[in-house]
Amino acid sequence: MPKVFYTERDIEDMVKRGILSLELNDSVVLTDLAYEKANKLGMRLVQEKPYTPPAAPVRPYITQQSPSQLIAKTPFVVPPQPPQTIIHDVQPVIPPQPDGMALHQRIRDAVIARLGNQVDANLLDVIITRVLKNTGVK
Repeated sequence: MPKVFYTERDIEDMVKRGILSLELNDSVVLTDLAYEKANKLGMRLVQEKPYTPPAAPVRPYITQQSPSQLIAKTPFVVPPQPPQTIIHDVQPVIPPQPDGMALHQRIRDAVIARLGNQVDANLLDVIITRVLKNTGVK
């Protein structure tokens, strides 16, 4: 015997036509969203044996729970914080900066290695100089 599959859209259409109950048996299959939509719209699901709902979790954005109900069910717990140790007189470690000419040459070599003859060397020098000047490297 072939199975009949009902989707969320099928359930909506049935309710619009006035069908407010659906008999579930081995040949009738509801998708997860169809099951939730049927419950949401108040459709009565009639079954011979106990029906187990789909294994997917109930999506709170589909069911008719207000945000306050969701907040009430989810307790807010602040995780314990380790004790803070205050350290005084510590200077940040700043790595040594290469001088502007060396950095300029390293960038130029890397770009030419990557792009080869696709780049104009004079334009590349102008761009690197501007970028280094804007970042404060002399």
